Amino acid sequence: MTGLALAAFAAAYAATRLLNRPPKAPTGMVWIPGGEFTMGSEAQYALRSEGPAHRVRVDPFFMDETDVTNAQFAEFVKATGYVTTAERTPTFEEIMSQAPRGAPPPKKEDLVPGSIVFTPPDHPVSLNNVGEWQKWTPGANWQHPEGPSSSIDGRDDHPVVHVSWDDAQAYAKWAGKRLPTESEWEFAARGGLEGKKYVWGDEPFSDDHPQCNNFQGDFPHHNTAADGYLRTSPVRAFPPNGYGLYDMAGNVWQWCADWFLPDAYALTRDEKLVVNPTGPVASFDPRIRPPERVQRGGSFLCCVGYCFNYRPSARLGCTPDTGMSHLGFRCVKSVEK
Repeated sequence: MTGLALAAFAAAYAATRLLNRPPKAPTGMVWIPGGEFTMGSEAQYALRSEGPAHRVRVDPFFMDETDVTNAQFAEFVKATGYVTTAERTPTFEEIMSQAPRGAPPPKKEDLVPGSIVFTPPDHPVSLNNVGEWQKWTPGANWQHPEGPSSSIDGRDDHPVVHVSWDDAQAYAKWAGKRLPTESEWEFAARGGLEGKKYVWGDEPFSDDHPQCNNFQGDFPHHNTAADGYLRTSPVRAFPPNGYGLYDMAGNVWQWCADWFLPDAYALTRDEKLVVNPTGPVASFDPRIRPPERVQRGGSFLCCVGYCFNYRPSARLGCTPDTGMSHLGFRCVKSVEK
């Protein structure tokens, strides 16, 4: 190769490298390259809602490096005056529209602002009734995570909690972002590890070297806090995944954009490759069960003995107006074409 040809080749190679270089990520976000992966799981430990496993392709996008923090949400509230769902007095109609068929109407004294708080019992209880450890708590909201006597002082870098899907949507719109689709979330959570059980690989959770914030001990009454935290942890307290994302397992559940159906994946079972899926067009029949949005990632309440959902394929649903002390969110941003 002549010197001139070599120079031309070098220039062309450099131009190709430049064209293929990932765009600069907005502050606080990371580049997710997009691609194909197997979404869901049919492993023995997986829930039925995680199958059938199927091939999916997602376009590149940006994702928040961490869950939205108390400090970030406070900026949004200061700028907009936004009042979260948990801070508003619910109406009789709102309560009954979300209640299961046949549920008794709420008492007048129950129509007060509040949210659901993890309230551990002091003794073993049946794991068949979440009411044993999750309590509707008047006065609980994002500024008072455990109730009116608590605060977020010293927790600026903890994920904001007690945010409904509607609250998360409002924040995302203000920030010029959006909530991730379920497929984007799982692709990002896997961090380039195809078909692994956890976001960090196949190694089991280690009490000695914890990979995420979850529950250790006897759920729900005795948490040894071997990972250092009884409830939420700062958003960078544990190692990131392969894409540089923190807390894609444990700490708090994260809202996704999609409607939730347990058998959503069966709707596309005949397609060899699903491209940029956005989920079903609707959730449950509201005459039978309230509609729900997808949640991903697990929380500080997850453990093998009860809620083995700090896995990238695990998925649950929750009504859009619900807030909880172990529920937050993060945002994504599409790449301009």
